[in-house]
Amino acid sequence: MARIRSTLKMGYFPLPQPEACRIRKYLLYPAGKFVALDPCAGEGKALAAITEGAKGQRCGIELDAYRADRAETLLDQVIYGDCFDVECRVESVSLALLNPPYQDAPHEDGPGQRLEELFLRHTYRWLKPGGILVLVIPITQLPVCGNILSRQFKDAEVYRLNDPESVQYKQIVVFGVRRGRRERERLQDREINMLRLDYGRKARDIGALPALADHAQRVYAVPEAKPIELVHHGLPLDEIEDCLPQSPAYRQARRILFALDSHERGRPLTPLHAGHVSILACASALDGIFGEGDLRHLSRWQAVKVVSESQEEDERGVVIIRQREVFSHSLNLLYADGDTAVLSADAPSPGEDVGADERTQAAARVPVESPAHAHRKFRIEGGGREERA
Repeated sequence: MARIRSTLKMGYFPLPQPEACRIRKYLLYPAGKFVALDPCAGEGKALAAITEGAKGQRCGIELDAYRADRAETLLDQVIYGDCFDVECRVESVSLALLNPPYQDAPHEDGPGQRLEELFLRHTYRWLKPGGILVLVIPITQLPVCGNILSRQFKDAEVYRLNDPESVQYKQIVVFGVRRGRRERERLQDREINMLRLDYGRKARDIGALPALADHAQRVYAVPEAKPIELVHHGLPLDEIEDCLPQSPAYRQARRILFALDSHERGRPLTPLHAGHVSILACASALDGIFGEGDLRHLSRWQAVKVVSESQEEDERGVVIIRQREVFSHSLNLLYADGDTAVLSADAPSPGEDVGADERTQAAARVPVESPAHAHRKFRIEGGGREERA
C-alpha cells in the first residue's frame, strides 16, 4: 500500500521543516554569492529553509506542475520537468540538497535501479570541488549510494532524523564534501573499500547513528559560485496536453481509447440490496452528481484499509494480540453550497456478523436516487477477505 501511495504522489515525501531547520545549522555560507540546487524541489520549502538568511541563487527542478508553481514563489529559478531532462554546467553548484523519490525506477523487465542511486549518480557531477552534498535517503539505501559517496565525497557524516515522519521511513541525512580531480586520482582501492564497508556497517543499525541535533556537531563551509542557468530539454507536457483536443488524430483515436460517457436515468426494476450497492461502489459506478436543489451533491467512493485488533489470553496467561486488515469504503460528498461530508463505517470487531434481519432492513432502506443515503453497515465475504462499506 505504501508503494501505491508513493507512486500516486510521484515519490513526493517532503523533508519535514524541523529537520530542514536543523540542517541549516550545519551549513556555513560565504559572504559572496553561492548556488544551491534541489533536483527534487517539491514546493521549495526545504531548500528555502536550509539557505535561510544567506544571499545566493536558489534553483529547483520539480516534476509536478502544481508543486513547481508553488516553488517559484520561494526559489529564483524552477524547472518544471524531469531532472534527467535538465542540463546543468558540470562543477558549477555550491550546495546540492538531494531528497529523491523512495522507489524503484520503472523498467520494462520489472523493477530497475533505485531512484536514490540514479538521482545521486546524475547530479553529483554538478557540484564543484569543495561543494556540499546534503543527501536525505532511507537508511536501507546507504550501502547502494555508498558506492558513489566513497569515491566522490570526503569528510562525510551520517545522522539519523528524529521527526515522526522521518522515523516512519527510517530517514538519514548524509553530509559530504565533493572531492577534486586530483584527490580522486590519489585515492587507492583499499581506501574506497574501507569507506564502502563503513557505509554498510552504519546501515545495519540506525539506532547507533548520532541524531541530527539542534546544535551543530560539525559545520560545513559552502563555497562561492557564479550564477547558473538550468536548461530543460524535455517535452513541454502542459502545452502538449492543451493542444491534444485540437489534434485530428487524437479525436479519431479517442473513440477507441475512451469509452463514451454514459447517462443512466430511472429506477431499477427491483430495489438494490446491500450487496448490489457494495459491488457498484467498488466499481466506482456510484460516483457522480446526484440530487436536486439544496441536496444536489457530487459523490465519490474510495476504498480504505482499516486494521482491527483483538486480544485473548491462553491458559498460561500469555496475551495474544491479533490484527486483521479490513477493506472498507468511504463516501466523500461535496454539496453545491460548498459543504462537504465523509461517510464511512467502523471496522468490524473480530467475529462480528451482520444478521439476515439487518441485511434485509438495509436492503429496504437503500434508495437509488443517491448513494449518499445508502445504508453503510453491510459486508461481502469471500476468498478469505472481508470488505465493509
